[in-house]
Amino acid sequence: MTVRYLAEELYRWTRKVEDLKKALAALALEAGGALQERARLETELLNAKQQQAHFRAVLESKKEPTRI
Repeated sequence: MTVRYLAEELYRWTRKVEDLKKALAALALEAGGALQERARLETELLNAKQQQAHFRAVLESKKEPTRI
């Protein structure tokens, strides 16, 4: 995998995490937000955070060490 691909995927997962957090916040503001919908969003958010962490770790490992 190229560094560019990894960076794009990390960005995509970061946006997904932000969008899911916003959706959860909006659901919390609604009176009587559906419990099933909240559980689904929380599960999706957990998965997205795991993917984000994975791509961040792979991208960090691909970076070359600084040469002095």
